[in-house]
Amino acid sequence: MNARSHVRIAVASVLLAGLALGPAAGAAAAQPVGTAPAVAVPDSEGPDVAALEKALTGLPDGDISAALVRVGGKGSWKGTAGVRDLRTGAPALENARFRAGSTTKVVTAALVLQLVAEGRVELDAPVTRYLPGLLPDSFSEPPTVRHLLTYTSGLRPGANLGSTTEEMYPHRFRTLSPERVVATAVAKGPAFAPGERQAYQNIDYTVLGLLIEKVTGDRYEHRAEARIFRPLGMRHTSFPIGPDPRVHGPHHRAYTDIGGRTTDVTEWNMSDRWAVGNMISTTADLERFLVALFRGRVVPQPLLDQMLTVPDVEGATYGMALERFVHNGTEIWGKTGSRPGYHTVLAATRNLSRTVVYSVNAKSAREDGFPLIARFALPAFNR
Repeated sequence: MNARSHVRIAVASVLLAGLALGPAAGAAAAQPVGTAPAVAVPDSEGPDVAALEKALTGLPDGDISAALVRVGGKGSWKGTAGVRDLRTGAPALENARFRAGSTTKVVTAALVLQLVAEGRVELDAPVTRYLPGLLPDSFSEPPTVRHLLTYTSGLRPGANLGSTTEEMYPHRFRTLSPERVVATAVAKGPAFAPGERQAYQNIDYTVLGLLIEKVTGDRYEHRAEARIFRPLGMRHTSFPIGPDPRVHGPHHRAYTDIGGRTTDVTEWNMSDRWAVGNMISTTADLERFLVALFRGRVVPQPLLDQMLTVPDVEGATYGMALERFVHNGTEIWGKTGSRPGYHTVLAATRNLSRTVVYSVNAKSAREDGFPLIARFALPAFNR
């Protein structure tokens, strides 16, 4: 197996965000099958275009170098802002590829649910049925597949290459395998009994990546391509090959502050994030995936219903991969993703009356994502 993390979506009454300015904005043209179609609606029913345009004005600034925002549903809109390279000042690209971070978890959850639909995996079966020998004797009760999907497994975090971007930077070309991440996690014993509470973390989805490989006898990356990317026409979405630190194809440079200096962090081996956060994509491709998922084309509708169900645990906000919000009385399901220099959001109402996908190149990408969400995603859901 080739070697292979979250900025939690802000809670309360604020959701998603993105950043993007630049040339343009306006009603989206006709879109390919699988994307949210542009629908002519009164201004009072569509996204808050004025707020979106204002959000994209003035880029690059001291934090954000580039931003891409894509709004779909009843009244579609898109905007691109900033520069793709601070050194050259070349304008940002609408079709830029980016590190999509933990939005990868939605793909991983979908792959597992496809295997459930095929009868190859049972949601309420212990994970040890599929990964025998995974857990030491300190686990008297193994978590189920459902516990992993809903972040209620009780597993502890595994090994990592640092908790902050500054700590990780010297190790950016090192490889940390998912097997080692999982081994170091389970060696610590459980943090709590499965299903007792919800704790968002990466380890659950690292284990699910291993489960997908074990059940299918194939690499996780190839299963994602064969089952989701290729069937949906996500031609610009992929995973790096092994420890490859590059983003191939058109993309923006990514920056953060290291030791008080603006530092280019575009090249980075993200293989330790694997099934948790190593996907590279575009806003158009993620919109296509989001719409197809909510239309029942990726996961059968009965399982999609379960995916979009928050477990009956005090304080829980996540279903399977996706988090539930209520903003201005509207229920929204979304996921953030962050890697050094990259912040991503995908979100939608259940009936697809509104979708948002954004990618922002920001030094603050791995910090509190609330300001980005409030600035760039919320305007799409304001009315």
